[in-house]
Amino acid sequence: MASLNKIMLIGNVGQDPELRYTPDGNPVANFSIAVNRRRRVGEEYKDETEWFNIVCFSRTAENVNQYLTKGQKVYVEGRFQSSEYVGQDGNQRKSYEVIANEVTFLSTRSEAESANQNNTQNQEKPESKPVDSDDEDKDLPW
Repeated sequence: MASLNKIMLIGNVGQDPELRYTPDGNPVANFSIAVNRRRRVGEEYKDETEWFNIVCFSRTAENVNQYLTKGQKVYVEGRFQSSEYVGQDGNQRKSYEVIANEVTFLSTRSEAESANQNNTQNQEKPESKPVDSDDEDKDLPW
């Protein structure tokens, strides 16, 4: 029976991509994205962020390096991969990354820059909470 290893993510770029080249000259770009989730804990809502390391190759790596910047919203599709290595301290370690075969920009560079400026200006702004719609449904006749 066949297997499937496919991951689809929408999130915001955590830092500008870093471009390097393999020994045979193939481009490789690395960047991370933050994927946010809001969940209810009792009467309050809690925001959680998961970080994913993304790796792109060839033309995708070059495009990402040239056009993608911190803060931009992006769609990434690829496969999940883990690898083991020995750290500088001699301990065995494991890393996880998404090998991207598709990267779609969902916002422009100027939108990301504008959002980053607004975030730094509005850091003292109180957090808004979603309204629980269960109370509204009780007023409906059906």
